[in-house]
Amino acid sequence: MDMMNHPHPGMILREDVLKALDMTVGEAAKRLGMSRESISRVVNGRSAISYDLAIRLEAAGVSTARFWTALQCEYDLEKAREGAQDAELLKIVPLVPKHELKQV
Repeated sequence: MDMMNHPHPGMILREDVLKALDMTVGEAAKRLGMSRESISRVVNGRSAISYDLAIRLEAAGVSTARFWTALQCEYDLEKAREGAQDAELLKIVPLVPKHELKQV
């Protein structure tokens, strides 16, 4: 399988937002109305960016909630694919022949 190696979205928040703004985790947490611990877990890759945090980031002018949730979704999907056992995937019988599949 082709893996993109997406970084954890929290690391993007830390590197591309907080560092660029020269802002501490504590200051970001305060401005977002969240606990320092919650933001720390996210920026250190231990917790996902929740819908709530994504909406708060959007309200704070840091891109859109859709951007943050899409990053989290891509990261989660990549991790799930990494964890899927190829032998188990090979046992799957297609529900629809490949030539009949339509891309959405």
